[in-house]
Amino acid sequence: MEFPSNLKYTSEHEWVRVEDNIAFVGITDFAQSELGELVYVEVETVDETLAKDEIFGTVEAVKTTSDLYMPLSGKIIAFNPKLNEDEGDEPTLINESPYEDGWIIQIEMTNASELEGLMDAEAYQEEIKN
Repeated sequence: MEFPSNLKYTSEHEWVRVEDNIAFVGITDFAQSELGELVYVEVETVDETLAKDEIFGTVEAVKTTSDLYMPLSGKIIAFNPKLNEDEGDEPTLINESPYEDGWIIQIEMTNASELEGLMDAEAYQEEIKN
């Protein structure tokens, strides 16, 4: 299982990678392995500004559906077209490449200081052991 050190993590199993003022968000390798094969990703919040911890979408696996939570406040500016049912429709990219091709959304951050409240890779690994 991978835990890239250049990412930040939430207790809800989202990861964040920041490039300038844009945050890429996805679910962790641990989360995708717990869910199993993903069959659908729904994000209907593009162009909306949401607060940290609000639900921005869902991922659906064969036997369960799980909410996706905003790790940071901001405006959702993109939904990965490869995951979008109307475009690429490849939700299994999250299973195959959770930290690269399987990113879910991009956020234009409104409060970069919220990054300080997220876990680093080491803290996240400790979190999932409990």
